[in-house]
Amino acid sequence: MKRRIIQTEDGSSSLLMEEWGETYHSRHGAIQEAKHVFIQNGLSLFKEQSVAVLEIGFGTGLNAFVTLLEAEKLQLKIDYTGVEAYPILPEEVEKLNYVSQLNVSQHDKEFQLLHSCEWGVKTVVSDDFTLTKRQQYFNEISDKNCFDLIYFDAFGFQYQPELWTVGIFRKMFEALKPNGILVTYACRGTVKRAMIEVGFTTEKLSGPPGKREMLRAVKK
Repeated sequence: MKRRIIQTEDGSSSLLMEEWGETYHSRHGAIQEAKHVFIQNGLSLFKEQSVAVLEIGFGTGLNAFVTLLEAEKLQLKIDYTGVEAYPILPEEVEKLNYVSQLNVSQHDKEFQLLHSCEWGVKTVVSDDFTLTKRQQYFNEISDKNCFDLIYFDAFGFQYQPELWTVGIFRKMFEALKPNGILVTYACRGTVKRAMIEVGFTTEKLSGPPGKREMLRAVKK
């Protein structure tokens, strides 16, 4: 499916799937969404510890990059696993403007390494951040009690409803450690009910710009 780079309302890049009209990040602001959904309502709940993160939809690497940047501030050691069935291309990576938009030119090397490092191999990206990228479909995930935090950033329900099912969320529940947390930009009733059915305790939170609500789920 054809993709092209677009600029979102906060100036940061996203990718547009032209056939669907669906974007990898919010048109209202890619960086704003990443920080609000995944950092403010996920990662920031952890302090001065090691955190195992699973990202569902590695995509542009933006969520991984803002996590790397925040790890130092929060004194966290991050062991990050990014799952992606269809990696973006090197020429697409070159056009992403996250380093300049975040004003972190000193971390350009780390951003490039997020994309250039080998798939299926744990890579030390910085003193506080290791990354393992896995090229697989989400329904192939079989981890058990491995992760403290899941960033669920799949394409929207209206485009890929098969990624928002009871079966997928059961895999997420099993992949989390007890008291583990899942955060997602979505807040559709069918998504919330699927989470509850597999055992999650869910909470509606204020969404990022352009979205009224989002969901956080906990494995109690």
